[in-house]
Amino acid sequence: MSLSVCMIVKNEEAVIGRCLNCVCKFADQIIVVDTGSADNTVEEVKKFTDNVYFFKWCDDFSAARNFSLEKADCEYVMWLDADDVISDENCKKIRELVDGATFDMAFLPYAAAFDGDKPTFVYYRERIFKRSKNYRFCGAVHEAVEPYGNIVYSDAAIYHKKIKNSRPLRNLAIYQGQISKGICLDGRSEFYYGRELLFAGMYRESIAVLEHFLNGNGWTENKIEACLDVYRAYMATDDKKNAMQSLLRSFLFAPPRSEACCLLGGYFEEQNNVNSAIYWYQCALSCNNAEKEGGFVNLDYSGFIPNIRLCVLYDKLGDYARANAYNEAAGAIKPQNESYIYNKSYFENKLKKEV
Repeated sequence: MSLSVCMIVKNEEAVIGRCLNCVCKFADQIIVVDTGSADNTVEEVKKFTDNVYFFKWCDDFSAARNFSLEKADCEYVMWLDADDVISDENCKKIRELVDGATFDMAFLPYAAAFDGDKPTFVYYRERIFKRSKNYRFCGAVHEAVEPYGNIVYSDAAIYHKKIKNSRPLRNLAIYQGQISKGICLDGRSEFYYGRELLFAGMYRESIAVLEHFLNGNGWTENKIEACLDVYRAYMATDDKKNAMQSLLRSFLFAPPRSEACCLLGGYFEEQNNVNSAIYWYQCALSCNNAEKEGGFVNLDYSGFIPNIRLCVLYDKLGDYARANAYNEAAGAIKPQNESYIYNKSYFENKLKKEV
């Protein structure tokens, strides 16, 4: 099977070559749509493909994405951002996936935050789909393709490696522009609008929007994340009672996830309720975070954070052997972490004295 890789870009001369160096290892066709670059992005792209098109920006990422899909000729299409990077191993996996393709849509893991080179924040995205199925992006911001048909999951990871920050209020301005035009946001857009308000420090407004979303018919994973976002907004306004209620509300939508458990552990640790804190941190280690459901997964909450906090708590209880075991578990995840290294020396001395 053949594969067209479709991209929309603007002012990405610093990273587009890095991305396309990866893409040319597995793509049969590269489609790049420029939405108004003022730098040398187009010149860099032309080193890899002649399929360069121009799209007048209209504050709608889906419109630009769909324009790029319309230019594709291959049996399957794949989308990427200019600052995405794919290892040689994962390039090979993508090529093998497409060569043997019988699916309509493939989800791939997307790593968006890192500790060194190790991913810490990962979620699955609809990434490759059959062109004949006429899939299309929806949503002016945080655009997505509705999943349907024969869906498969691959472990071919894509790394989102930014070297510059996005304009911080860009997405918020697009949403507010839609609202000012009388456009009614759908559930998914309302969720992301509430998040943009949170990121902008507009906590009361964020709570109002996300609470409205939570009372509607939204996607389960978005509702779980909305509960955590409302928690963060209430904590930012020093309203711990409502923050904790929002955190617990996430349990109404699915079994507890590691992040919520760690936040509960932190709350009880702050209250000096050691046994309750230990309970929730241990829960965090055993949670099923349902990564393939599409929700956001911060891997630190299912590994390093609960282990290092359990180390501290068992040390408070005088159970140095167990505290040391949890510290070693944390160190297996982040061997260069300063807390782990300090604790390792601390427990070596403690356990020697006990002998």
